[in-house]
Amino acid sequence: MAVVTVVRWFDALARRLGRRWLDRVETVRQIGAFTLITLGVTVTKFGSAPQVVRPLIRQQIVRSGIRLLPTVAFIGVALGLLIIGQTLRLLHQVGQQELVGSLIVTVLVRELSPLSAALVVLARVGTPTVVELGTARALGEVEALEALGIDPIHYLVVPRVLGITVAVFALSVYLLVFALVSGWLVSVAANVALPLSSYMAQIAGALRWQDFPLLAGKSLAFGATGALIACYQGLARPLRLEEVPRAATRTVAESVVSFLVLDIAFLALQLLTFA
Repeated sequence: MAVVTVVRWFDALARRLGRRWLDRVETVRQIGAFTLITLGVTVTKFGSAPQVVRPLIRQQIVRSGIRLLPTVAFIGVALGLLIIGQTLRLLHQVGQQELVGSLIVTVLVRELSPLSAALVVLARVGTPTVVELGTARALGEVEALEALGIDPIHYLVVPRVLGITVAVFALSVYLLVFALVSGWLVSVAANVALPLSSYMAQIAGALRWQDFPLLAGKSLAFGATGALIACYQGLARPLRLEEVPRAATRTVAESVVSFLVLDIAFLALQLLTFA
């Protein structure tokens, strides 16, 4: 009897896990289809209604980028204090200051700056985007746009995706600059004998030309992915008002997982490129 109970328990567990994996695969398929639709609308209607769409794109850049600049500046300064400052101090103690540039490029340029900027934008803009679009969907505003002959993807999704993507790229650069400056200032305060010219020369020597397109590609991919997932969760599903908070939670979870998967893919590309 006990054996039968255990077998039934494992069978129920396997079915539950199977359903969850199927749901995940279906979600990925639907987000992929939504991405292709958005890309198609962006290309085919690139020049349509510029007097309406372009101000919306600028509005999203201001909302996702300029307004978040103080937050990103704080995070950049904190990363500089915690990572670069501690690294300089420890390397100075062991007499290995020539490794400063390599460590900064590896940790900040290639990893933390684009990921940190994308997470900040996701937290401050991604979830409000889901709430806005989900509420519009639940209240029938999307159907009203369609009845007026306005493409909801072109009017609601494209400006958000383009604006958030550009904002994440710009914030990644700003965060990196703030981190580098604050890290050197910490080394000065800690009496670490590293002139600014040597500090910048080590960073420049550790950089490769591939780092610049990889940084741009990673930040743009993070921004576009987070924006598309937020728009999909808010717009592409027949939501009711009570389902909007759950959609915002799914957006955060799916975006973080997507960022990590993209990061692994870029790491593999980086290993192949730098080999």
